[in-house]
Amino acid sequence: MNQRWTHWLSRGAHSPIHATYLAKLRIRDCWVIITRIALLLFILIGWEWATKVGWLDPFLFGSPGRIYELFLQMASTGDLFRDMGITTLETIGGFILGTTAGVSLASLIWASPFLSRVLDPYLVVLNSMPKVALGPLFIVTIGAGFASILAMAVAITIVITTLVIHTAYQNVSSDYHRLARSFGASRRQLFTTIIFPACIPDMIAALKVNVGLAWVGVIVGEFLVAKEGLGYLIIYGFQVFNLNLVMLSLLLIALCATVMYLIVNYLERRLMRHRNLEC
Repeated sequence: MNQRWTHWLSRGAHSPIHATYLAKLRIRDCWVIITRIALLLFILIGWEWATKVGWLDPFLFGSPGRIYELFLQMASTGDLFRDMGITTLETIGGFILGTTAGVSLASLIWASPFLSRVLDPYLVVLNSMPKVALGPLFIVTIGAGFASILAMAVAITIVITTLVIHTAYQNVSSDYHRLARSFGASRRQLFTTIIFPACIPDMIAALKVNVGLAWVGVIVGEFLVAKEGLGYLIIYGFQVFNLNLVMLSLLLIALCATVMYLIVNYLERRLMRHRNLEC
């Protein structure tokens, strides 16, 4: 930016109109948070009330009060936090490996147009396959344990990440390609200076999607082979007809997934703010 434009922005940032606009944004954000909390409280109170008056069978649907009591009981022994830690560790591992491998594979495919044409139909077919069906294959080849659960999470995240990022690479404007090549940029320089930076927002979007996909993969893997973890607690709760345990596990999964999503969202804000300052 030139000095005149920077000076105009700095003046606008402190103008009364801009300050009023920022205040309105803060008020709106506060109301959004308050409404979210109120909606959650409404659901929990309505759920508890429906079980008290008999509209919902607490044996089938559980109740917030009983779930909270079960949480205190399991938390006092430490077993619940161990199961949460195991599942969260597996999910983070699958999330990082699947995303990294997907971005790397997409970059490799972009670097070779021949390889892109060869692998494109295979990626589409793999993406349409139910990844849950790969569970028994992982168990037989890798073993019934942590590795097969991690492989399930990676299998679910890697293909969709590859497709999304590779599509983003291809959608970068051809004008940038011609401009870079007019300055004599090599294909590697084109990728590192233009293609990859331009697709960072798409990578952030892929991270957000992979948060949910990684949890799905890990929970499915724990359904099949685990003897501990939140997925195991869900299966065990169904087997002994303890629906409060099932609902508690689901709520904890939702809580952990929300924390991971907020972390990714925070990283997105910091990264995009840094990019905007550079512009």
